[in-house]
Amino acid sequence: MPIRLLIVDDSLFFRRALREVFSSDPRLEVVGEASNGRQAVLKACELKPDIITMDVEMPIMDGISAVRQIAERCPTPILMLSALTKAGAEATLDAIDAGAVDFFPKNGDDPEDTLARSGRRLCSRVRMLALRSQRESASSPGGMRQEASPAAADVRHRGGRGTPSGFLSRQGLVVIGASTGGPAAVPAVLGKLPTDFSVPIVIAQHMPGAFTGPFAQRLNDSMPIRVVEASDGEMLRPGTAYVIPGGRHGELAGRPGAYKLNLRDPVADEHYRPSVSLAFSSAARVAGDDLLAVVLTGMGDDGAEGARQITAARGHVWAQDQATSVIYGMPAAVAKANLAESILPLGQIGTAIGGALR
Repeated sequence: MPIRLLIVDDSLFFRRALREVFSSDPRLEVVGEASNGRQAVLKACELKPDIITMDVEMPIMDGISAVRQIAERCPTPILMLSALTKAGAEATLDAIDAGAVDFFPKNGDDPEDTLARSGRRLCSRVRMLALRSQRESASSPGGMRQEASPAAADVRHRGGRGTPSGFLSRQGLVVIGASTGGPAAVPAVLGKLPTDFSVPIVIAQHMPGAFTGPFAQRLNDSMPIRVVEASDGEMLRPGTAYVIPGGRHGELAGRPGAYKLNLRDPVADEHYRPSVSLAFSSAARVAGDDLLAVVLTGMGDDGAEGARQITAARGHVWAQDQATSVIYGMPAAVAKANLAESILPLGQIGTAIGGALR
């Protein structure tokens, strides 16, 4: 049975372009369209699609309000289609706070060209998000989506031991990697840290360049520790989290107690930007066993090769569990390669990181 989609956008041209992209995939079926948020809420509850693609700026009711109402009245996974601007980033992050599961960038100046170049990726993202929601509904009582509780989540530790603690020195380093689902997962982790957390954190989140600045600022306004978008050559300060700018790579340099983050532009064959594996492997070279790497939700396998190098350097690797991951791709790649020392539900990761300091 194909995955049923509802397209929401005030541009007739863009709705037609989206319909054409989705019709190229036999596993997808467009069951309806809406041109504003009010129509989106009504059609979501009437048609009960498997997933919705949602514009942000629309007449009558905007996309953020529509996301909030759909989450309350007829919960459905929603993928925001967002302009690559600062305003688009702010609105998209608001939508994720309201209940959207992820976003996909679009170019408002030439949407047809954008879809022609990225239509296959968009279809893949839609399928994975919808299938994840269907699996949750099938396994939940009454077919309703439920968040996995810590007791029910898949918590595993290598060798049968509990979550390791007290292994990071005050000159240690934490590196977090995330992709799809990360804009909600990263704050869930940082929000559980103690206010006196005293080692630097580097965050490699797959995100467009226009988004990481607003993302870092939003985190800084609400998290217990300082959060900034990283600058090239910046010396890392204790108790500060550094978000690698979208579209660039971040490589750790320096020595324990004096780490530095160097930024560089990617080359053509480097698909993940920023690369989690590159951040992990460079951290392994400078921090050795005084390093904790955490792999959060995301598509693909970015981070697995870097985790292998961390393990070889006797560093520590944790992964988010399947039950709480929006997409269990990146954490699964690490877990299946037996590189994860611990596999934890999202709600426990931040507290466990706080306990890692000795």
